[in-house]
Amino acid sequence: MSFGQQGGPPSQWDPWKPQSQQPWSSGGGEQTPDWAALAEASETRNRRRRLFLIVGGAVATVAIGTAVAMAVVSANGDEANKPTSSLPATADIPSATGTAPSFAPTSAPPPLDPKDFIASKAKDTLPLSAQGLFPGTQLTMGSTVYKKGTTADTKNCAAGDTVQPSLGKILKANGCTQFMRVSYTKDGVSVTVGVAVFDTEAKAAKAKSQVNTKKDIVKSLSGGAVKAFCNSAICRTTSNSYGRYAYFTISGFASGKNVTEKDTAVFSIGDNLAEFTFRQIHRRGEAQASTAAGE
Repeated sequence: MSFGQQGGPPSQWDPWKPQSQQPWSSGGGEQTPDWAALAEASETRNRRRRLFLIVGGAVATVAIGTAVAMAVVSANGDEANKPTSSLPATADIPSATGTAPSFAPTSAPPPLDPKDFIASKAKDTLPLSAQGLFPGTQLTMGSTVYKKGTTADTKNCAAGDTVQPSLGKILKANGCTQFMRVSYTKDGVSVTVGVAVFDTEAKAAKAKSQVNTKKDIVKSLSGGAVKAFCNSAICRTTSNSYGRYAYFTISGFASGKNVTEKDTAVFSIGDNLAEFTFRQIHRRGEAQASTAAGE
């Protein structure tokens, strides 16, 4: 009984199919492997394996590169992933070189001028009297102390016991509305200050410009610590104006002695009291300017 191959041609060996049979040589009873076929099949497998590794490596490299690129884009924020059409137009993007907003310069208002408040009756509204303008019982200027005598206050600027007739005429012609006097003394030298009040600075300046200090003078005021002086002797006189005020001084010796240019004590007391009068008038302006600034 012979055994032949069952149906069909002999099976072909495929190295990639585990159930296929390996080829054997057709000669001889001893079945010897076909070494040439096996070598060719091994080479085929090796070529396929190398091709697979090359292709697989390339795909992996591309995949890694894509992943890195995506990671970088994602790290830049969602804005980078938006399509071009959704990004703002160039005109909508602020420019670093654009024009900066401008603002009008501002500055604090200038301080109010005290002189403006003593230049006219309309603004100079504080109460006004000889005692208010020259307060206290004495005056200290530097290291010098002057004792205060008495004060006088009148609406009649041309009164005969207040000023010489020629001065009264000037004051009345320019609209003087009030005349105040005060006296101080030190070491036998005395001074009387007279202050004339007008409605405007212009009227006060005009009155002062018309005064002749040799004859248009204020009369001395005695009383209290101040004895009578300058009733018949030669005395030193001055005149000035500031704001709506004109002010005058007469200074001399209580003994009745005539004043000469060498009598520095007389000049000093007259100058000091004239300066003090200026300061007191200016202080009125400062007080009213301060009040107005705080309103």
